[in-house]
Amino acid sequence: MENTELEMFAGAAEPKDDAVLPFRMAGAGAGGRIVRLGRTVDEILSGHSYPESVSKLLGQAVTITALLGASLKIDGKFILQTKSDGPVDLLVSDYKSDGGLRGYAHFDREAVERLEAGDKASSGELLGQGHLAMTIDQGPDTERYQGVVELTGNDLNSAADTYFRQSEQLPTYVQVAVARHYSANGGNGSGTWSWRAGGLVVQHLTGEGGRATRESESRLLLEDDAENWNRVQILAETVEDHELLDPQLSSERLLYRLFHEESVRVYRARELSVYCRCSEKRIENILKRFPAEDIEDMVEDDKIIVTCEFCSRRFSFDPSRFA
Repeated sequence: MENTELEMFAGAAEPKDDAVLPFRMAGAGAGGRIVRLGRTVDEILSGHSYPESVSKLLGQAVTITALLGASLKIDGKFILQTKSDGPVDLLVSDYKSDGGLRGYAHFDREAVERLEAGDKASSGELLGQGHLAMTIDQGPDTERYQGVVELTGNDLNSAADTYFRQSEQLPTYVQVAVARHYSANGGNGSGTWSWRAGGLVVQHLTGEGGRATRESESRLLLEDDAENWNRVQILAETVEDHELLDPQLSSERLLYRLFHEESVRVYRARELSVYCRCSEKRIENILKRFPAEDIEDMVEDDKIIVTCEFCSRRFSFDPSRFA
């Protein structure tokens, strides 16, 4: 895939939502991806009636999933999942190799509302203690690859960073931002609120873009590599949340702001969209596996109602179909 050097006046690039843009800084031995999410993350988060702090946490998970899943070079899925003892005891987000995203959360609403009322609903407080698993699933009859790191009251950015350090021993910087954005509708003073998200991941590379060898990080970087990585990380850390979320700022222009002295180059962007695998037929086939007594327990008002956790779509079934 041919890469294109960013122009000095990269503002000529039109802002584009719902896409991941890979980039490379060959001289500094680093590369990464930047993602901007508009309609996609808004559809995922707005489809659930979650408290705002839970929506924001799920938005972070979806953004990290897009950043990391976009590195897949095979057909399959990248799955991010947390299990913990906090009010949000489960987060699930996955990315399909064609750019599809989805996600949901399971939580204790009363506990979340208490944290929000006390202005204590940080991601660490919401998640608590547990673990974060990142899985690459290439489909049936193939072995899954999974990396697991502990959640110890830290945020998802820190957990993702720990994942790379432990499982790949690859120096990495990850930053994501999620917030509701107000858009004015013409000049009549009215407007709408919608969710936006953005993220940046920068990784140290070796040689011609290959990943670092599996040595301890203290031996991983030669002196020049360490100096280059330190410089790139310092530049990456200057990114601000409002820059990742700004719908008027293109990914190319933001990369130029951050890394213009590093001869940054970009590859073709990968478009993102919402997907869900639920369907009436799929759920019917699942229900047929349950014994008759379990089916009977599911009946309310002479119907079986099933709601998809990912997209919140409701399906209604006549119990007689499973008699």
